[in-house]
Amino acid sequence: MGDGNEPETTPRRSGASGTFGVVLGSVARRAAVAFVGITVAISVTIAWGVNAADDAPGRRVPSPAVVERLDAEVEGALPGLLETYRDLHAHPERSLEEERTARVVARSLRRTGYAVETGIGGHGVVGVLRNGEGPTLLLRGDMDALPVTEETGLTYASRVRVTNEDGAEVGVMHACGHDVHTTNLLGTAALLAALRDDWRGTLVVLAQPAEELGRGALMMIEDGLFDRIPRPDHGLALHVAGELPVGTLGYVSGWAAANVDAVTIRVFGRGGHGARPHQANDPVVTAAQIVLALQTLVSRRVDPAESAVVTVGSIQGGTVSNVIPDEVRLELTVRSYTDEVRRQLLDGIAEIATGTCAALGCPRPPEVSPRAHYTPALYNDPALVDFGVALFRDWIGEEAVREIEPTMTGEDFSRYAREGGFPTFLYRLGSVDPARFAAAEAGGEPLPSLHSSRYAPAAEGTLRMGLRSMGRLAIGLLGAPAALRP
Repeated sequence: MGDGNEPETTPRRSGASGTFGVVLGSVARRAAVAFVGITVAISVTIAWGVNAADDAPGRRVPSPAVVERLDAEVEGALPGLLETYRDLHAHPERSLEEERTARVVARSLRRTGYAVETGIGGHGVVGVLRNGEGPTLLLRGDMDALPVTEETGLTYASRVRVTNEDGAEVGVMHACGHDVHTTNLLGTAALLAALRDDWRGTLVVLAQPAEELGRGALMMIEDGLFDRIPRPDHGLALHVAGELPVGTLGYVSGWAAANVDAVTIRVFGRGGHGARPHQANDPVVTAAQIVLALQTLVSRRVDPAESAVVTVGSIQGGTVSNVIPDEVRLELTVRSYTDEVRRQLLDGIAEIATGTCAALGCPRPPEVSPRAHYTPALYNDPALVDFGVALFRDWIGEEAVREIEPTMTGEDFSRYAREGGFPTFLYRLGSVDPARFAAAEAGGEPLPSLHSSRYAPAAEGTLRMGLRSMGRLAIGLLGAPAALRP
């Protein structure tokens, strides 16, 4: 998951050939659906399942026959998808550079019958498959990798190196599992194309760039995404979990990931000799006062029932011990869920910085600069979550579908719902080898987290569960063939 706090400049390549306010209404659910005629009712229930919400498009439980065909398709496709996964893992591309990955995606979607458009908001790719009258479902996968040097020891580990904005050579790897996400997106797209006799509606398959910067969704939207595709009725995504074993799924209902803002504060003083502080105005002392005062925003201003974070991650000022500098620069990350708390935090930061500088006699007011583009909080529609969780638990059991804690990390999948006004659900996909997970639980070697140089999912089991879960949920949200409708 991306926080949107990485540098926004595009690194230069070096020596690696072939490197490729949320307004969401929960959909009200009704208890039953009226079927016309006992014979039709029985045949529909056996062949397809019943509506979970007759005022929501789709929302059906796939029948055992459909599920059997789905799982057979997954097993047949898995060897080829594992090759695709290993290829993507070995050839990661940083945010804004996903050119090769986008070509892989576009080629695969065209081969399975999708109408494809490329170059949306940079390297974004969209495939549309129309399959008669019915709901429109958006599936999203993100494509970008991180500036991390891989240390997994895999035979297909990334050896890609790039030169970053500071002129230093850095490694690149899929430390956040976006190679799984992209492969799962392609596999699910092919799976649903092969099963088109079992559903009706329109699929929109979206491969997104620059999620790690928190910018890719916005870039695609600003490039006219919603003018290019049918308006979705639902949106789905998944994200690997480095703390859940293969065979399990995690979910959060409601707020699932945070608003992510980055703020820069420039504090101005008057430099001088360190031995004569009375002849200067020390911006280091002023900055220290601001850092301490900022802690009261969460502890004393925000409602304790709300979640909020204000972290000063960087202080830069001065060069040697005996010189008082003219300026100090603070870099902050600010996290919240609601638009109201977000505004309260940003306004409070400006107020505290300005007031502190005035109280300490700074020669000029501070500059407080929130980054223009932030990552909005992710909201999982509770009714859609309830439908998905019930479907998953009926399939793999209560214990394997786990309610997890919301996170204060960022995920720009949120922007599609905010812009399009449709319900979305992003769930978590267990990716840890069960034996390794059990060993860690027993006090053994801790599991590497996402963004770690040692993170490596158990690829086959992770992909199998991703394809089966996304396939079931997608078919459940699409329409039934006409012959099976009540």
